[in-house]
Amino acid sequence: MEIEEHNYGAVAVIKPIGALTVADADSLKAQMLDVRTKSLGRIVLDVTAVPFVDSRGLEVLVEVAREMTRTGQTLKLAGLTEVLDEVLKLTGLNSSFEYFEDVNAAVRSFL
Repeated sequence: MEIEEHNYGAVAVIKPIGALTVADADSLKAQMLDVRTKSLGRIVLDVTAVPFVDSRGLEVLVEVAREMTRTGQTLKLAGLTEVLDEVLKLTGLNSSFEYFEDVNAAVRSFL
C-alpha cells in the first residue's frame, strides 16, 4: 500500500492507495498518529483508493478515531467506496465515523 499525504491549511489529508489489510494497517496507523501532531488534530482519511479492508484495517480506523476523540481531535472519512460503506454498515461502525462524499467537503467541515 502506498500512502499519500497532503495539507489543506491546517487539515491533513491522508490517502492510502490499495487494500487496507493486516500487512499495512499498522504503518497507516503510525502515520496517522504522527500526522495528527502536525495538523492540529484535523485529519481527513481519503479512502477513494481503498478497494478492500480487512478486520485489522477496521480495527486501526477505530483505534485512531478513538485516540483522536480522546484528545479532542477529529478523524473524518472521505470518498467511501461502496465496499467500505457496506462493511461499516454491516459491522455497525458507520456511526463511529463522520464521513463525506469527497475530500473538499470533509476539509470544509473543519471551518
